[in-house]
Amino acid sequence: MLTRSSGILMHITSLPNPYGIGSFGQSAYDFVDFLVETKQTYWQILPLTTTSYGDSPYQSFSAIAGNTHLIDFDLLAKQGLLKAEDYVNVNFGDDPTQIDYERIFYARRPVLEQAVRNFVGNAKFQADYENFEKNNRTWLEDYAEFMAIKEHFDNKAIQEWEDKKVVAREPEALEKYRSMLAETIQYFKVTQYFFFQQWQALKAYANQKGIKIIGDMPIYVSADSVEVWTKPELFQLDAERKPLFVAGVPADQFSETGQLWGNPLYDWAEHKKQSYAWWIYRIAESFKIYDVLRIDHFKGFSDYWQVDGDAEVAKDGSWQPGPGYALFEAVKQQLGDLPIIAEDLGNIDDKARKLLADCGYPGMKILQFGFEDVSGESLDSPHHSIPHSITYTGTHDNDVLNGWYADLKSEQQQYINAYTHRGESETLCQAMIRQLFATVSNTAIATMQDVLDLPRSSRMNVPSTIGGNWEWRMLESDLTQDKKDFLTQMTSLYQRANKESNND
Repeated sequence: MLTRSSGILMHITSLPNPYGIGSFGQSAYDFVDFLVETKQTYWQILPLTTTSYGDSPYQSFSAIAGNTHLIDFDLLAKQGLLKAEDYVNVNFGDDPTQIDYERIFYARRPVLEQAVRNFVGNAKFQADYENFEKNNRTWLEDYAEFMAIKEHFDNKAIQEWEDKKVVAREPEALEKYRSMLAETIQYFKVTQYFFFQQWQALKAYANQKGIKIIGDMPIYVSADSVEVWTKPELFQLDAERKPLFVAGVPADQFSETGQLWGNPLYDWAEHKKQSYAWWIYRIAESFKIYDVLRIDHFKGFSDYWQVDGDAEVAKDGSWQPGPGYALFEAVKQQLGDLPIIAEDLGNIDDKARKLLADCGYPGMKILQFGFEDVSGESLDSPHHSIPHSITYTGTHDNDVLNGWYADLKSEQQQYINAYTHRGESETLCQAMIRQLFATVSNTAIATMQDVLDLPRSSRMNVPSTIGGNWEWRMLESDLTQDKKDFLTQMTSLYQRANKESNND
């Protein structure tokens, strides 16, 4: 990330296909080809982990396991694990621009169960599957057992399971469920094999073409997760695995009452006692599937916002000291220098800035933030940018450019148009992407919605809201030749063209 480069932020779920949600299938390979054609270097995605309540990839049942919604049926059919009639006539949703999560949750399961039935006992896959089980033994069995037991209790959160003996992982209770739910446990293991096999093939294709994957690691795990079940000592929990304190942020530009995330907070003293082993493991696992890692909410490692576990809003919390540089020093000692991006947005103070400087990671700049302040004093303004940074039009939490601009005051709009020297025939998205690629930041990342010049309805997430988020999907017809040509032109003009990309 030290040379001038650029990339696109778009999650896998937003890719087009006929099956209700983007997947690791042909459209993902086509997207890599688009990145190569437009001379990009990076494809940035959101977390690949499982989604739960609210469909957020930042609230996962596991810090490691993959989201099985992303498994592509056509690829399974090519392996002989499905027939076309198993899935082509299934209704996965009525609107190709929106994901219907409830629909796909129920519609995909029987198809995947059929693939698992065809897989189990098939000698062709046996050796590879056993190898996968062995290489992932640190998490796979625990995850599959957690999901099977959770399903047995009507998908309730672990804190609401009726059998408190299995919540407490008493050996007799565990054996009982392992025996009773053996087939379901196998389903969850085999579908993880499908997930990682397909993802690694797609990533290999991207890497071979010179495209690197920027992955995203949430700082916290969900209260309803396998980690809370198997490693309760790492979190601030009561005896029934209920969080004593939860994560969030105080009042900010997204919410007057703060953002109440609800994730259990870490017991940092215990992590330190264990020489941060879990973090080292988690980051090492992340680099098995990504080339570059964005760590979300980096501020939480210097100080974190602590809210009482029973609180209904986040604003009544308090700042508590995080692990600081000791954590990242331990990571560096074990794993060496790693290509990490620190998401340093929000309440950034001197302590957080010092941690970022000590780690040496590039931070993030958001063009939208830079242009909301017409004084030009915002550190996100292009003229305050520094080479050792990643600049974005916006992130998954921001409105798309068209929606954002429409809500600005006229003086802000005039400031943007003057600053970017926006031409009469130039769209806002074109002016902003041109400005983005012109910055001195070594890396510029545009969201796909802004490349496609889409309206507010394509926004990915509105923080502090439940429902209606994470649903946007692009149509193949959205990506016209003139949009590709403009992106290629800006990439070349501002010396961001990928010199290692390979069109062969």
